[in-house]
Amino acid sequence: MGESKATSQKPVAVIGSGSFGAAIAHLLSKNVDVLMYTRNKEKVKIINETHRLQGFLVSKRIIATDDKEEITSSCDVIFPVIPSTAFASMVRDFSPFFKPYHICIHGTKGFDLVGLTEKELLKASIQRSHIRTMSEVLVQESSLVRVGCLSGPNLSREIMEGQPAATVIASKYEEVIKLGKAVLDSPSFAVFGSHELIGAELAGALKNIIALASGILTGLGLGKNIQAMLITRGLREMIYIGNAMGATTRAFLGTAGIGDLIATATSPNSRNFAYGIRIAQGETPEEINASLPELAEGVRTLKIVQQLAKHYKTPIPIIYMIYKVVHENFDVRKAIPYLLRYPYDQDVDFI
Repeated sequence: MGESKATSQKPVAVIGSGSFGAAIAHLLSKNVDVLMYTRNKEKVKIINETHRLQGFLVSKRIIATDDKEEITSSCDVIFPVIPSTAFASMVRDFSPFFKPYHICIHGTKGFDLVGLTEKELLKASIQRSHIRTMSEVLVQESSLVRVGCLSGPNLSREIMEGQPAATVIASKYEEVIKLGKAVLDSPSFAVFGSHELIGAELAGALKNIIALASGILTGLGLGKNIQAMLITRGLREMIYIGNAMGATTRAFLGTAGIGDLIATATSPNSRNFAYGIRIAQGETPEEINASLPELAEGVRTLKIVQQLAKHYKTPIPIIYMIYKVVHENFDVRKAIPYLLRYPYDQDVDFI
């Protein structure tokens, strides 16, 4: 307990001021002072003067700054929560200031590309070496050692509204889990621990794809029967991909797996679910992306996983059909009969 109290006397940092970064800062402020990093000087001023984040009034314990050195010199525990496309760049920017004593627990759900541009993605033959999880980026691009991830059914709006929720902190290091719990746990927010780091990261990234598909079904006015089938069959494909990338099946069967999948694939507060609804209503990805303040990670993850499955020769009929619908304008009404009739040998074959 001595470690936790000592840590709580220092502020805890959040890198990123988007919706989930705001939610994490809000949760942390119940226990500790919070330093929030954003590059936007005007946003720093607005946050510090109005004490509002993402439209919500927040604690005065949250102070914004655009000073990287202030973040790293003042805080031992840091929560990076930014889009996957900007994550590696952020780590490289902070790398001169990160020290081995820092503990980093990221909340980003996606993949980093290595040696490939976004434009090359669909033409190249992708292998595991082309893909990094965010914890791998943290370790490879800086002197950080003790890293972890935050994953679970954490819809930002519900958290900001004070609704009860839970999360998983996954790390190879018990100290990361304990310190993460110490600063985040509260009566309305339960924090569980796991050593399944790669599994928690993959579950968090892959469930966004199934949420896209679930939104598409909802946008078409289809019912809960087919939505339930999609979620359970989608979980099966998430596990296939996860196993191929080195994660255990167990990692997908808890809060960070099934829990996060259910929340993200059924709630209008989920960006990916809402994105799918708009696809079903006839909008193009370009039109939707232009109108969104934040990235729907599943759209990008879908491209990566579709290519990665070819490398692993992994059967992913649902994910493949979602890819065709979202990125190749395939008629979703033609995709549904295919998915219903796809010749699965067994209902559950991953246990």
